[in-house]
Amino acid sequence: MKVGCVRRRERVAVIGVGVLGASVGWNLSRRGAEVVFVDAGRPGEGVTNWSFSWVNAGTKTERRSYFDLNVAGMAAHRELAETIGPDSWWYPSGHLRWAGDPAAEAKLLETAELLTGWDYRVEVCTGAEVRRRLEPALAVPGRTPVLFYPDEAWVHGRHLVGRLVGRAVESGAEHRSGTAVRDIGTGADGSIRTVTLSDGSRLDVDAVVNAAGPGASRVAGLIARHLPMRREPGVVNRIGCAQAPVHRVVHAPHIAIRPDGDASVVLHSGEIDALIDTGEDPAELARLLHESARHVVPELGDSGVVQTVTQTRVAFRPIPADGFPSVGAVPSVPGYYEAVSHSGITLGPVIGGLLASEILGGKRDEMLADFRPERFPQ
Repeated sequence: MKVGCVRRRERVAVIGVGVLGASVGWNLSRRGAEVVFVDAGRPGEGVTNWSFSWVNAGTKTERRSYFDLNVAGMAAHRELAETIGPDSWWYPSGHLRWAGDPAAEAKLLETAELLTGWDYRVEVCTGAEVRRRLEPALAVPGRTPVLFYPDEAWVHGRHLVGRLVGRAVESGAEHRSGTAVRDIGTGADGSIRTVTLSDGSRLDVDAVVNAAGPGASRVAGLIARHLPMRREPGVVNRIGCAQAPVHRVVHAPHIAIRPDGDASVVLHSGEIDALIDTGEDPAELARLLHESARHVVPELGDSGVVQTVTQTRVAFRPIPADGFPSVGAVPSVPGYYEAVSHSGITLGPVIGGLLASEILGGKRDEMLADFRPERFPQ
């Protein structure tokens, strides 16, 4: 990521300080802009802290441009780790996946063949090889085909956000936490001029970045813009361990598991997400996640390994209505930009760089052509 320069010091309010907002704000700040971070909560403690935080492009094959953007996101993470240091947030340990029935297995191998044709690294192993070479704690049948994606990773989102915001503040950025955006004002020409906060203060700004995650539609409504969003809740469970029994992201039938540092693991399941709207108690959802995980990692059923510390959260994913990111300027409102995407962990660093270049230099990168906000009719 090369640092450019600006002729004019623009003041930009970044609304929402998850991984996308932090990435955009840090890139703006290092390019010379005057940045104000605004968030009703604390940096990185919203959806960013309660996502599965898996950096990948292997599941993004529905549109080649989306796959390519995610590959660029993976590369941007590696570059970011070199720039700011990888300590406590960057874990490039790869990803393992296997299926539970012949039809799903055939689909998995078909996708692997497609990815290989797109120059995406995939290794086909057996369960026995995986236990011997990578993850001895996994209860995967010895002859089962297991796909290993060596270039994938996981991220500690809250630590990454803290690092980026801290760097930006050191460069002169301002951070307003614990206050929400109440109004966005425009001038006679329709361009962004002010942001009014819930504490009564008002910011004079040249631009606004809507990175408000699940609240992005409300923020867009402040400028009379309709940003359609999906309602898609997900549940994540953190379990404290004496020592994390897995070392990388694992997708087994019915459950996804990853380490969350040396002394905890994170659990997620799309099947259990489907129970959220049935009114199931979060504690019961956590029990179901833990039960599924024990079948894959038996040590997670051992009281000597699993500690009493457990946290569960149901969070709403920030997904535009068509499932793809909404990134860039809204031409009808000069100075208003969006950075809204479900794949924020993977895409944060690349979107941060591309959007900062667009805001400060007017450069509309072709990589974002399919993901422009104007595709949603007003």
